[in-house]
Amino acid sequence: MAKRAKRQPLNPNWPVLKTYTGAHLRRIALPLGGIGTGTVSLGGRGDLRDWEIMNRPAKGYTPDRAFFALWAQAEGQEPVTRCLEGPVDPVDYEGASGCAVPNHGLPRFRECAFHAAYPLAQIAFADPEVPVRVRLEAMNPLVPADADASGIPAAVLRYVVTNPTRRPVAVSICGTVPNLIGADGSAGAPNRNVNRIRQASVLPGAASSCAEMGTRLEAAPTSIERSRARSAEGREAQLRGIAMSSQGVCPEALQWGTMALAVLGEGEVTYREAWHAEGWNTDLLAFWDDFSADGRLERGKGAFTPGLTPPADAFLRGSLALRCDLQPGETRALTFLITWHFPNRGGWDMRMGPDGSAPPRDEIVGNYYATRYRDAWDVAARTAAALPELERRTVAFVQAVVGSDLPEAVKDAALSNLSTLRTQTCFRTADGYLFAWEGCHDRMGCCPGSCTHVWNYEQATAFLFGDLAWGMREVEFLHATNDQGLMAFRVGLPLGKRAQEFGLAAADGQMGCLLKLYRDWQLRGDDDGLRALWPHARRALEFCWIPGGWDADQDGVMEGCQHNTMDVEYYGPNPQMGIWYLGALRAAEEMARYLGEEAFADRCQALFASGSAWVDANLFNGEYYEHEVRPLRADQIAPGLRHPSMGAANLSDPDFQLGAGCLVDQLVGQFLAHVCGLGYLTDRKHVRRTLRSIMRHNFISDLSGHFNHMRSYALGRESALLMSTYPRGRRPRKPFPYATEVMTGFEYTAAIGMLYEGQTKAGLKCIQAIRDRYDGLRRSPFDEAECGHHYGRAMASWAAILALTGFHYSAVTGTMSFAPVEGRHFWSTGYAWGTCRLKRAKQGWKATVEVIEGELALERLVLTGCDEPVQVAVRHV
Repeated sequence: MAKRAKRQPLNPNWPVLKTYTGAHLRRIALPLGGIGTGTVSLGGRGDLRDWEIMNRPAKGYTPDRAFFALWAQAEGQEPVTRCLEGPVDPVDYEGASGCAVPNHGLPRFRECAFHAAYPLAQIAFADPEVPVRVRLEAMNPLVPADADASGIPAAVLRYVVTNPTRRPVAVSICGTVPNLIGADGSAGAPNRNVNRIRQASVLPGAASSCAEMGTRLEAAPTSIERSRARSAEGREAQLRGIAMSSQGVCPEALQWGTMALAVLGEGEVTYREAWHAEGWNTDLLAFWDDFSADGRLERGKGAFTPGLTPPADAFLRGSLALRCDLQPGETRALTFLITWHFPNRGGWDMRMGPDGSAPPRDEIVGNYYATRYRDAWDVAARTAAALPELERRTVAFVQAVVGSDLPEAVKDAALSNLSTLRTQTCFRTADGYLFAWEGCHDRMGCCPGSCTHVWNYEQATAFLFGDLAWGMREVEFLHATNDQGLMAFRVGLPLGKRAQEFGLAAADGQMGCLLKLYRDWQLRGDDDGLRALWPHARRALEFCWIPGGWDADQDGVMEGCQHNTMDVEYYGPNPQMGIWYLGALRAAEEMARYLGEEAFADRCQALFASGSAWVDANLFNGEYYEHEVRPLRADQIAPGLRHPSMGAANLSDPDFQLGAGCLVDQLVGQFLAHVCGLGYLTDRKHVRRTLRSIMRHNFISDLSGHFNHMRSYALGRESALLMSTYPRGRRPRKPFPYATEVMTGFEYTAAIGMLYEGQTKAGLKCIQAIRDRYDGLRRSPFDEAECGHHYGRAMASWAAILALTGFHYSAVTGTMSFAPVEGRHFWSTGYAWGTCRLKRAKQGWKATVEVIEGELALERLVLTGCDEPVQVAVRHV
């Protein structure tokens, strides 16, 4: 019987939510990077894939020869060398030239298991022929209320090695990273450049030396790329690595910048600044022979030499090895940092000239993270110095969520979808504002402009990074809203030049922004900030009442031409837009009254009452709310409300309507009203009946027999909530485009609505069904897609925490609220976070509020719907 190796025990301080093994490792790609910095993803077997660090998506961009390797030799035995990855999935064995997986021919560990609670990942490797046990700990700091600490362009890879034998074991771990500068994974990679490759060492005590060679590759701009080994002084004394830069890529190109590979830890460091390339993959052969001999890299062996021409597509590869000795029973941690610094973000336009030339300088909006660091080496040095504290704070956050008394699927959905903030879906311009695509295609962002009708759904940003959310409100109202009150639902960049250029308003997007302004003001407690935005917000609501507008007759019901998140216009009253509108009226009423504008507040209150009564009386069919289609003439539609090509062409009988359908997110306005604490927007009984109807009609336990003429995000024997069904018939001949699809952000909205209404079993069933589909086998657990990877709407999942705990907070009044449920609850306001332990006492309740980070103004704590007294203790941890 074959000998079975034991895996390295996990780090007991790092919480784990999910464990993936075997075939469920295949699709895993956990993004490692900061908010707005781009990422490198950690694959399920321990590989590095999807190098999306140069201002654009790059799915599938996995450069060859990017890997880590282990060399180990027990005293008196032959050495063993392994790629620090688990086995290649057999599905990938076949290809025209054999297996196409990068580094497929390297010996690797026989087994591995992936343990995760985002952003923490641990991979335990096992191989009976390897004399040590190895665990990879991978992370990037994520600390609520601290966007800077959560916005570091780095991947932290710590290899923890234990000697379980009775003999001393020499161990070396080597990382190899190509210098990718100029090559972002899209067409026009810089292998057409002129390469003059300088090898230089700046290691202490070593004389500087170099060897140069050059060759012209096609007729492209000159490019000089270099890698130089560096050793830092003072605090950086133990940080040694390879800094990568370019002297030939255009300094204004999106792909221009720096990279670094660095190592922390005591031991002997050896390196190669470049690999020798003579064809037939002998560069890999030479490297493997060198490293396998003694765990060291011989400098110059494999480096380019004068007169030798590399292939035109060659990258300059840097390798860095740390060697140490382990006594029996000893454990050592060898920490590597991969960092990057690419300052030239070009806003929404990712195009460039055919020769890789840069966009016009006045179109560059920059990256906020690049204003905080000089280059990638500066990132590595400063991150290394702060790493213990950054790790402690990150672990504290994850542990607070994982350790709360919430169902696993809720915690998994909430944490895993936070990864979207770190991907190329999101970025921060040099001024610090956060912007976002809807999602990412493989090589381009999908649907630009921080689309309001998509980003209305997500709740994570406001409750974890309040400053970033407030910045988005400033962009929406100060920049994207014109003097008439029309808010461009896709904001242009640069702000000073193109903010309102898009020129179209979305009914749901604009109304949702008013609700979000109320939400974020309550969380922030910034009266001056509200006063600055309020005139623009008031105009945005009054825009509903213009001639040809959404509610031109000012009766509290939207009847006009309503562009919306289905990418078409609805004509006539419908629940989706109508209830968004009711929520906006309630939010505006509260804000206006607080600011002393009683007359406007009364007007909003009257319109709300009228509209709510009408919607219940006319759109509720006894099970759910329907859409009453009312055709319009073109002259009845105000400018800026109708997209020129996406909706119905024939206004007298418009296509692409909801009609009598049971829509999965028809209560999305109510969803956000619950998050905001604004109460019911329509009849409470109707709300609850509608959610039960959505579950009954739209939840499919087996999709094998389901017809879908559009995109498939769920298939076969999977379970899901359909976008719409027509249980009473009367389906339009051409319903809205996505009627037969499944999309997780919409599913979360309905499921969380169920949780708010006490339909807990149904809501959790829907959330579990989503996470079952993102199981590593079929899809990555860290990439819920809609129109593109890492779709923003999926971060609606964070609100499940709010619904189950009943959490609300108002910095305006200093009031925190929870549902009267015993247990340990996680809370966050966007500016502070911690836990609350609720326990029923003989007389009333005991609440212990722990403030782990941030400043919390707490005047009183309320248990919603509970008249019993609450004894409150506040602890700052």
